[in-house]
Amino acid sequence: MQTDFARSRRDWFWPVAWAATIFLESAQAHVPLPDLPESDKVVHFFAYGLLATLVCRLGRGWKAAVVGALVASAYGATDEWHQYFVPGRSCDVWDWVADTSGAIVAVAVYTGWPWYRRMLEQGLRSEQSKTNAERPTPDAEHRS
Repeated sequence: MQTDFARSRRDWFWPVAWAATIFLESAQAHVPLPDLPESDKVVHFFAYGLLATLVCRLGRGWKAAVVGALVASAYGATDEWHQYFVPGRSCDVWDWVADTSGAIVAVAVYTGWPWYRRMLEQGLRSEQSKTNAERPTPDAEHRS
């Protein structure tokens, strides 16, 4: 039986890949954004909301939600510090506030609304079912 966050390396792929994507974008001197006031805060809100949700999915319940929000918030703080050293970028506490706010809202919605969580996971379950149905069972392999 798996405990919270005791998952295979494959389960960690998406959170780590998304964190790497955030890091690579933060290392750019200029990131194209729509010409709207504070549009970068909206991007931060949703990017870190996704990161928190991906981490939250590795566990169960509100404990996983808290861990997901804390991980995303901490990563947001380190990302802002990283941007301080990137020419053309700056360290902005309000970006971190947007990161943390997005993380909290995302995991609260994911954890608190079971219908929303089922909707998000529906595609994953059907893909896993197809993959498992295509694999021969160990008994079937021995009978051949």
